[in-house]
Amino acid sequence: MGKLTFKGGIHPYDGKGLAKNSPVEKYLPKGEMVYPLSQHIGAPSAPCIKKGDHVLAGQKIADAGGFVSVPLHASVSGTVKGIEKRLTATGGMCDAVIIENDQQYEETEFFSAELPSLSKEDILKRIQEGGVVGMGGAGFPTHVKLSPKDPSKIEYVLVNGVECEPYLTSDYRRMMEEPEKVVSGLEIVLKLFENAKGYICIEDNKPDCIEKMRSLVKDHSRIEVRELMTKYPQGGERTLIYATTGREINSSMLPADVGCVVDNVETVVAIYNAVLLGRPVINRNVTVTGDAVSSPKNFRVLTGTCMEELISAAGGLKDPTAKVVSGGPMMGFAMFDLQVPCTKTTSAFLCLAHDQVSEAKMTACINCGRCVRVCPGHVLPSRLATLAERGDMAGFEKLNGMECCECGCCSYVCPAKRPLTQSIKSMRKMVLASRRKK
Repeated sequence: MGKLTFKGGIHPYDGKGLAKNSPVEKYLPKGEMVYPLSQHIGAPSAPCIKKGDHVLAGQKIADAGGFVSVPLHASVSGTVKGIEKRLTATGGMCDAVIIENDQQYEETEFFSAELPSLSKEDILKRIQEGGVVGMGGAGFPTHVKLSPKDPSKIEYVLVNGVECEPYLTSDYRRMMEEPEKVVSGLEIVLKLFENAKGYICIEDNKPDCIEKMRSLVKDHSRIEVRELMTKYPQGGERTLIYATTGREINSSMLPADVGCVVDNVETVVAIYNAVLLGRPVINRNVTVTGDAVSSPKNFRVLTGTCMEELISAAGGLKDPTAKVVSGGPMMGFAMFDLQVPCTKTTSAFLCLAHDQVSEAKMTACINCGRCVRVCPGHVLPSRLATLAERGDMAGFEKLNGMECCECGCCSYVCPAKRPLTQSIKSMRKMVLASRRKK
């Protein structure tokens, strides 16, 4: 039997050796804490505190702004300084609650529960109240994802432990250090879907992790570990579903349409914390790595912690440092300011001594077809990028431009160094904005 995988993809330098063997260190911030009200897809959270209020770690500071929204919680104890516009990792400004950290880290009371005593409605309520969202980067409210129209049609719950993005090791360390929480979180989700089987999906470049997980679930009738071929973007939602189940979805479908639910490792652990321990999302694992940081590490980081402060905790930046990326090199966001807070969807900060993208010189397309061969969405990246550059929205949609998953494979292999993904991504945003207007 061949290794589980998908059609297309690339094999970039993974860089994981820099931080892979660094155990997770708990980091306590020293400066003020910044909590953007939009840390998820959907309506922003609505503040429920005011300037001057004293809050405790774990206390709710903003309510859900609608069904597709979640509450927001303080990660430290301290005094609310106000609500201000602050910079986010994507480069935009967002309303944020500012809290002066008193360094005491006093917590509010948390109410634990036993899984057998909880109904499905109770589980979903605790997930929502815990502020759980997709922590692999998408930020979709988890209680909504776990509430499909017909739960009986869900056949597979996939835990995404692939971590195919180069350099990132936070999910790997989570599975190595707290595998029981991953399994317990999956058991909670399986209680919502009685007809489903759980797959913990891990790439074969993590054999120790695969062995550890398999030993934990060897006697579990509804949970298996699926070993996947190491290839980028193996951890993409569409590619993961295809690799493990053989089912395909497109941009107009949801995983639930083919009987699947997909959650990242960090999200599943957050579900465990929220449902069984009553603890909301106030921290997460973050990798600080790259050849331009003095001591690559994995941290347990409180949400609201300043990015610059966290990089300093990893020994600070070396000279030269050409680029700092929030996330990985393939799908992350290049930073122009380090005064940015860690949020629920912050997975890594990548510090690079050389900026290969800006150093590359773009030339004309030579029609080699490499971008087509590696595209997991099976579209024509070179043609789509040309249409995007011309502003041809109709032509872009006709050539199925919305099927692009923005993985960056095409830009990576392009010998002409064309910014294919960036052009396509910009046009996709324009198409989505046009559809919303209609």
